[in-house]
Amino acid sequence: MKLHVSLAVCAALTGTLLPAQQVITGSAAFADWSQQQPGTMRKITPADLPAPFATQSVDNGPTLINRPKNAWPIAPPGFRVELYAGGDAATPMQRADDTRKTYGPTSGTFVMPRIIHTAPNGDLFVADSQAGSIFILRGVTPEGKAQIVSEFASGLDHPFGIAFYPSGPDPQWIYVGTATQIVRFAYKSGELKAENPAPEVVVPEIPGYAQLRGGGHWTRDVAFTADGQHMLVSVGSGSNIDDPDTHPREFHRADVLEFTPAGKFVEVYAYGIRNCVGEAINPITGQLWCSTNERDQLGSNLPPDYVTHVEEGGFYGWPWYYTGNHKDPRLPQPCADGTGPNPQLTAPLSALHAVSCKRVDIGSRVITPDVLVQPHMASLGLTFYPNHSANFPAEFEGDGFASEHGSWNRARRGGYEVIMIPMKDGKALGEYEDFLTGFVTPQGQVWGRPVGVTVGHDGALYVTDDGSRSIWRVIYTGK
Repeated sequence: MKLHVSLAVCAALTGTLLPAQQVITGSAAFADWSQQQPGTMRKITPADLPAPFATQSVDNGPTLINRPKNAWPIAPPGFRVELYAGGDAATPMQRADDTRKTYGPTSGTFVMPRIIHTAPNGDLFVADSQAGSIFILRGVTPEGKAQIVSEFASGLDHPFGIAFYPSGPDPQWIYVGTATQIVRFAYKSGELKAENPAPEVVVPEIPGYAQLRGGGHWTRDVAFTADGQHMLVSVGSGSNIDDPDTHPREFHRADVLEFTPAGKFVEVYAYGIRNCVGEAINPITGQLWCSTNERDQLGSNLPPDYVTHVEEGGFYGWPWYYTGNHKDPRLPQPCADGTGPNPQLTAPLSALHAVSCKRVDIGSRVITPDVLVQPHMASLGLTFYPNHSANFPAEFEGDGFASEHGSWNRARRGGYEVIMIPMKDGKALGEYEDFLTGFVTPQGQVWGRPVGVTVGHDGALYVTDDGSRSIWRVIYTGK
């Protein structure tokens, strides 16, 4: 097992190899923002879960404040955090500001910086979803700022996912997942603005805005399989627990959908994933991984959000089950001829058929996620550290990083951090580490909400924060 960062740093500074750090397990692993400290390791297992409704569900969403002058993201010893871009808006981003209508910034650089990905040439592509724009950030000044910030494209409907195709040093296309379509721009490596501002529509219609507040679950991430033959698009549910057999609007939702690069639908790649927000291809195994939001209103500590590998044809439970075969008591079993047992149906069940259907238990099919994280943390962006030492210590090679946007359906808020997921040979060890915290003041006021994560060619970890409308740069200095 690899030493995680706090041990590696201490060993480097003291010359002493320390014993392996204790991993917090059991009920103690369920932590709120005040207990999240860089270097703390946690492991939640299915056996640790409370019973449904053991605690009351609450609406405890934060009202964000402007970042106080003395507030700054906190990384483990040996790392430095820099404000790379943005952070110059007059007001923080509130949940009520997330609307279906896009609009430009009234002050500052960004409105809602979300997913961030590194292009093969090292440029950082950022989706400013609420502005409807894709930005390119390039270079680093001596003060740690972006040398260039350029708007690559605009006029998009809540862009989120970004993918470069084909793989390799010279992609020809940039694919963008919007709330309702997949589009692409012709691309030449190094250009700062799309040559043609009108993108080509690749997939003209995907399940879009939901009935959740704020239009919920509109994020559409895009990734290409390791062989480049297929495009994988994540589509979140349109509800909390609506049974897709009796709610046709849930058809082809809570899924990862597979298309050809030209946009032809192939199959439901994986299903029962309530909201796979962030996708990433594991560079060691070539598998798809998802950073996933689970359902609400079962209690403060139920069910956990998760980060997991995604198997082709795999079933992850939603809405009937969670965290393996735990049954959601609010629902009956799925229809025998519905989408649960038969994900490749070409149309939802008719209302009459759904009412009279035979119900079956398919709990044995549910794949238990690899890494369970705090319930309601809202796990969003996901990336893997390159399998070669760049800037971070070698112990990080192949490890995962995920952004936790922060909870609303929990009495004691959790999340508002970036976690590190230890891996060995491309497989998760099951625990995670609080890596980048500090987005909540000691008094419990929230000023920042991490969303996207990527590793630059300089080896730094770049984190978008749509609360303070910022992009942060985390580098290892060893000091």
